[in-house]
Amino acid sequence: MPPSLRLRLRTGAVGTALAVAASTAAALPAAPVLAEPAFEDYCAPSGCLDVLPPGQNGSATLVEILGHQAFGTRPEHSSSQLDMYDNLVHHYDGLTDDGLDAFFNDATFGVGEGEVGREYRPREDVTITRDSQHGIPHVRGTTREGTMFGAGYAAGEDRLFLMDVLRRVGRGELTPFAGGAPGNRGLEQDLWNTAPYTEEDKQAQIDRVAASGERGAQALADVDAYLDGVNSYIDEADSGRYFPGEYVLTGHKNAITNSGEIEHFTPTDVVGIAAMVGGIFGGGGGGEVQAAIVLANFQDRYGAQEGAELWQDWRMENDPEALVSVDGEFPYARTPENPVGEAVPDPGSVEPYDIVHDEYGSAASDAAVAAPLAAQAREEAPEGEASTVEELPEDQRAELEKMVEEGDLSAAEGVFDEGVLPEDFLDPRGMSNALLVSGEHTESGNPVAVMGPQTGYFSPQLLMLQELQGPGISARGASFAGVSFYVQMGRGVDYAWSATSAGQDITDTFAVELCETDGSEPSTSSRSYVDTAGECTDFEALSVSNDWSPSVADGTPEGGYTLTSLRSEFGLVRSFATVDGDPVAFTELRSTYMREVDSILGFQRFNDPGEITSAETFTEAAGDVGYAFNWHYVDDEDIAFINSGTNPVRVEGTNPTLPIDAYSASGWSGWDPATNEADYHPQEDHPQQINPDYIVNWNNKPAQGYTSPWATGPVHRGDLLDARVSGLIGQGHQFTPASLTATMMEAGVADLRAEQVLPLLLEVIDTEAVQDPELAGTVEALRAWTESGSLRREPHRDAGYYEHADAARVLDAWWPRLVRAQFEPELGGDLYTELTRAAPVDESPSGVGHVGSAFQYGWWSYVHKDLRTVLGQDVEGELGDEAYCGGGDTGSCRTVLLDSLAEAAAVPAGEVYPGDGVCSAGDQVCADSVAHQAVGGINMWPIAWQNRPTYQLVYQFSGGR
Repeated sequence: MPPSLRLRLRTGAVGTALAVAASTAAALPAAPVLAEPAFEDYCAPSGCLDVLPPGQNGSATLVEILGHQAFGTRPEHSSSQLDMYDNLVHHYDGLTDDGLDAFFNDATFGVGEGEVGREYRPREDVTITRDSQHGIPHVRGTTREGTMFGAGYAAGEDRLFLMDVLRRVGRGELTPFAGGAPGNRGLEQDLWNTAPYTEEDKQAQIDRVAASGERGAQALADVDAYLDGVNSYIDEADSGRYFPGEYVLTGHKNAITNSGEIEHFTPTDVVGIAAMVGGIFGGGGGGEVQAAIVLANFQDRYGAQEGAELWQDWRMENDPEALVSVDGEFPYARTPENPVGEAVPDPGSVEPYDIVHDEYGSAASDAAVAAPLAAQAREEAPEGEASTVEELPEDQRAELEKMVEEGDLSAAEGVFDEGVLPEDFLDPRGMSNALLVSGEHTESGNPVAVMGPQTGYFSPQLLMLQELQGPGISARGASFAGVSFYVQMGRGVDYAWSATSAGQDITDTFAVELCETDGSEPSTSSRSYVDTAGECTDFEALSVSNDWSPSVADGTPEGGYTLTSLRSEFGLVRSFATVDGDPVAFTELRSTYMREVDSILGFQRFNDPGEITSAETFTEAAGDVGYAFNWHYVDDEDIAFINSGTNPVRVEGTNPTLPIDAYSASGWSGWDPATNEADYHPQEDHPQQINPDYIVNWNNKPAQGYTSPWATGPVHRGDLLDARVSGLIGQGHQFTPASLTATMMEAGVADLRAEQVLPLLLEVIDTEAVQDPELAGTVEALRAWTESGSLRREPHRDAGYYEHADAARVLDAWWPRLVRAQFEPELGGDLYTELTRAAPVDESPSGVGHVGSAFQYGWWSYVHKDLRTVLGQDVEGELGDEAYCGGGDTGSCRTVLLDSLAEAAAVPAGEVYPGDGVCSAGDQVCADSVAHQAVGGINMWPIAWQNRPTYQLVYQFSGGR
């Protein structure tokens, strides 16, 4: 008799040979229910909550993938948190503490009686308990090694295929694993361009940290035990045939014979994943060549002196009107008054270096297949969690049985035809937010924190929830798949912490002299450079050759190429150019390059209850994190903010905003080219504060003096939080976890442009009556929207429209037209274009590709300052001596605004929202919506737009140790 569908669901394979297969869970020894936490829990009532959509279970067997693609079923616990997360945006009005559990998980330690879904021991010294509602693993070890093994085992259960994708990205070898889709190619090219490593490079990082002391040795032991857990699960899943079905769809496993291999994970894989994650969320700086190009354009238009002054105004590195998170001044990465060693490229000479070589097949022809309907079609949200394969009607179960028995995989064809991750996945992103209020302004007298990282939206999620309890570790929260040996953001015994990307400048660009080893005349085609010893030496070529073939998952035709990154002592080559006629390479050097593993010590300390006992000890531990993050902390008495990062000490006179002559006296103090170690700013130089009235951060400037990216001025999305929190405190409001959550959520559906800039636009327009009746109606619609709160929110879930839909459509169409009309006539086309490359004009919800996070980068501060100048209002940090809009004349500026507004109002919704694989043209709400990118065979339905953390924590503690 052939095996039952239930068995095939478990095994994900076909054929009568599977009749002997058994579930690992059945073979594992049972464990007694352990509902009591290892430590006393100090959570206040409704005080420990979190949520991470779409769900904990990120693993699907082949049968479950086929069932999903054919009938819309989903594995249990794969989507159980998606509606919880989404519903908050529709129901935050009047939110109470008692109502929070409808939108968040209980994040107290342990699993309550009657809530245990499954409990098992993958080995004798560790027990994993999963709750019945969401399947979150609570790992408790009697030994440290057992705890780490359990963390790895649970990670394999929940995220194995995703972990494999991430390690292949970290190696620059995604296409041979997942297929040659354009998205896969773009992603591995981005990685190999920014963080190429040999296996020896990665091992050297491991060895250095392991030899750094007791904590370093413990960290390596933790990683080894974690990987033992991951690899143990791989072996069991492989022999039991319940491994993720994507291995079959991508051609790495045979569903009938079980031939093929799922490669074990190694410590160097962990380094690759850590480097990738740190580069995306914890990097900062770079872009100096583009800054130099903008400077040259300013000087071409306005002359050397005035052009340099205007460039500095537009740069806004330390705008006095910018929102900051903490008090005090923390000077860092400022442009010096008398810079030395600048190396500005000659006009038109910059040639970007392309790492792609020797393309053949589909890589050379750009042949690609159409986006699969299964992967891209919009799905409607089901009622509650989607049903599982086992809950299918009998006729559909029979049909699935037949597909499995015949090896018919057609239902899953093309699920990766666009790639397993978006092509721009590695683009540096400044996301995440935090709101913390001191006990002085809370109802209970204990501080409240609502915070979390915005890491994009994927199915399964890049992060995974877990609780870890064992010797020297007690934490619950979220960790990135593949590096989840510690909780990276979450809670300890009586404290909680989270991070936002800080983005401070830890990357510099150097102009490196080119040469020829035979002594001949160099050119920008030369591939040798003058090293620190003055010798002409070849760039180190870091190459990886990738070949791919079509599979069920990705039908991209056969092809391949070689990726070659060029490395020098001064960093990785980004472009070639001339400086004063001499050929150079522009290289980028990041302070964390070759040192990503170092941050493991900080995360280890965050998880150690003996280490973190106060806000002061937490801020001290954050000093061991080299990534550029803003850390937020709360316990029963204190709130705190501390910025982390290996901020290099720059030699006096060094200008970090422009390329640096590699052979000048400028650069990094104490820099060793062999190890990329340098002198770093001590902890006291980083922005920090303990116990202000409140702390808010939405990737805004942490403190005055701390140099910011372009266009960081008086309007930032952090103002959406700050205005609300400070306003409520000013009114005497006493916060609760619910009221602070509602404050976050309202800011998360507000349109920054409408709330902060539109009132000024209307003020200019209102200097005279609008004569055209149709245009006057448009102006009044915009006014009604901003006066009602500027929210992009449906009146109720699934309404399909916004309350001020037409005003939002007009503003979406108007903003890019407004900015061009306001500034391009005075700046000129060339300068305007280069400025838009340094600072994007807009980041509206519909313009960011269904990723949720919006309004981080844009020209809102430029527009705001210029309009105030036109109106004769006080402006600190002006954009030069004159206004731009209408040449500074109010009437002319008003005409510019009205003309561009009339043009925008005439643009139909189908052009403003042109449609894509998720939405039809003209569907505004859908165009804004958040879509989870499938990193496997299970898709999710879109959710309403919300500008909030992917993983969100709500914490209040009523006591402590």
